[in-house]
Amino acid sequence: MDGQFIVPIQFGTLNQKPAGQTEAAGKEGVSVFGQMFNQMIDTVKQTEQTVSEKEYLLATGQLDKPHELTAAVAEAQLSIELLAQVRTKALDAYNELMRISL
Repeated sequence: MDGQFIVPIQFGTLNQKPAGQTEAAGKEGVSVFGQMFNQMIDTVKQTEQTVSEKEYLLATGQLDKPHELTAAVAEAQLSIELLAQVRTKALDAYNELMRISL
């Protein structure tokens, strides 16, 4: 036996070190969930910025395709809802782990 019973899950889109390497705690060592959550927050910020830009362009008459604003608003709303659901599920999982008695 090699002593490793649980194989870590590899996410292709996240910046993660190979399975054999360990990260030091602190600023350098961010968990996979932390990276994913930060990416989701960045996506929410980006979609909100896109909505603001499209609203400005529509208000100044520079937006040729007004449906782009509607699509951007829907995308921003979905990204916020997804972030909220992931946060809720993470908190539920944390609370469930805290209830486990060892």
